[in-house]
Amino acid sequence: MSSADLANSIGRELPYLRRYARALTGSQSAGDNYAAATLEAILTDRSILNGEDDVRLGLYRAFHAIWQSSGEPVEEVELTTREQRTQDHLRKLTPNSREALLLRTIEELRNDQIARVMQVDEAEAAELVQIALTEMGSAVRGKVMVIEDEMIIAMDLKGIVQAMGHDVTGVARTHTAAIELAEKQRPDLILADIQLADGSSGVEAVNELLAKLGDLPVIFITAFPERLLTGERPEPAFLISKPYSEEQVRSAVSQAMFFASTEGLDA
Repeated sequence: MSSADLANSIGRELPYLRRYARALTGSQSAGDNYAAATLEAILTDRSILNGEDDVRLGLYRAFHAIWQSSGEPVEEVELTTREQRTQDHLRKLTPNSREALLLRTIEELRNDQIARVMQVDEAEAAELVQIALTEMGSAVRGKVMVIEDEMIIAMDLKGIVQAMGHDVTGVARTHTAAIELAEKQRPDLILADIQLADGSSGVEAVNELLAKLGDLPVIFITAFPERLLTGERPEPAFLISKPYSEEQVRSAVSQAMFFASTEGLDA
């Protein structure tokens, strides 16, 4: 592959690498710094990608090598108190389990592909996914608000969340309804589409809610992920594409709740 073709291929995959990095670190700044370090490593030594025909998997494998070797947010990233507590909490989990779970659910890689990224055998990759589902799923229970204009999807999301043991405060189909619902009961987590029934924006609704309620974990579930993966403004840590799977929703909810639960940890 020529240098130009490689650059184009990496450019197409970069938004999704950044999504993975944000979900893994719980921070856009730390995640982006890891993604940048990955690109710098590849530019310095293209042989990092040798042995992997799939550029996407090669990119994730290079990222994973840097992530494993550092074990900390890479240089020049100043963590907030919450982000530092999160990193401390993450160290208590089974090594490599969250990485495997995110690659399987959010990035939709098969177990054999996860094995190639993480340089383990396929059976170990599958086991790590199951361990993560158990550890993350039991982390915390809370209240979830759903912002979704398609009622079939809204009811499906509600059912998935309730089956996990969380309470659903309600379903809002518009920006105005979302604000009114949050005023009745403060959620611990928001699940939101970006395009709502009356033409209003789920992103604007979420931004207003965060301004009123303070920092809350948000998961966007959308048929238009490219609208939020521009790199031009703050982006959500958790972004699921429609059509989604139950496994994806369960994974994102568990991890978002996990990060939210670190706020109360002792420094």
